[in-house]
Amino acid sequence: MSVWLRIPDIEHLNAAQKNTIGELLDIRFEAIDDDSLTASMVVDARTHQPYGLLHGGASVVLAETVGSTASYLCIDASKFYCVGLEVNANHLRGLRSGRVTAVARPVHLGRTTHVWDIRLSGEDGKPSCISRLTMAIVPLGENPPSP
Repeated sequence: MSVWLRIPDIEHLNAAQKNTIGELLDIRFEAIDDDSLTASMVVDARTHQPYGLLHGGASVVLAETVGSTASYLCIDASKFYCVGLEVNANHLRGLRSGRVTAVARPVHLGRTTHVWDIRLSGEDGKPSCISRLTMAIVPLGENPPSP
């Protein structure tokens, strides 16, 4: 059974990255199945820290992008919006080049919060970061976001 309220076209998710940090960091949505959403990000000068390794903050940007998009796909956007409440990341291994892939899976899909487990790995499939993202699910009438 799928966790998604709606399953979008991957091309639509990628088009939504235009003029965002996702476009700047070359974040690309790659796959969606019954209980996970996958995206990847470039590992190059745009995402490096001074020692030539993938910056931990860039890993968090990827994790929050895939997790918050996953939450959005689980809500009725005509009644609610979702915003990040808390994100954490444990960096396990450095990456220097290629692409890093993030897979988001739900831990909890409640009425007012969602919690996502997001696993990042390098092109060799070895884990590089484990992140947890908590999203607040807010009714549209309460402090709606600015366009």
